[in-house]
Amino acid sequence: MNHLWAPWRHSYITAEENPDECVLCTIGRESDRDADNFVLYRENGFYVVLNRYPYINGHLMIVPEKHVPDLRALGSDGQMAMMSLIAMCETALAEGLGCMGMNGGWNVGNCAGAGIPGHIHMHLLPRWSGDVNFMTTVGGTRVMSASLEDSYRSLLPYFRGEEDD
Repeated sequence: MNHLWAPWRHSYITAEENPDECVLCTIGRESDRDADNFVLYRENGFYVVLNRYPYINGHLMIVPEKHVPDLRALGSDGQMAMMSLIAMCETALAEGLGCMGMNGGWNVGNCAGAGIPGHIHMHLLPRWSGDVNFMTTVGGTRVMSASLEDSYRSLLPYFRGEEDD
């Protein structure tokens, strides 16, 4: 029998569900809880946050504070602001975590795999040579080599302009 020790999921599975409340909107309103929510940066109606249920260490999301379903609804100013944040995240991931490459994308609608349909957000995933190994294929398990707290501490200086300190 295989066991996967993931105590961080306990808060997720025991949380009271409120289907009328969007988790991304909640995080967007809770600027006083940015460290608890792993929000790294806020600017121009967007925030950058570590994905609490990542595919890989340092998995970032760029999220508009406004609840909009797709990129078109952001308008051209919002689209340009999001692209600027993508570039900032690219630098932070490359320099802060030393990744060798990146994947990025977004999902619109349930059929496209949107975990939170109705609130557009961009994913950025740092990649390293050899980060996808036999564990996912054979063991059906993802190996996370760093905690959310460690990733947060490593990336935060790049969003505060302190990377040279």
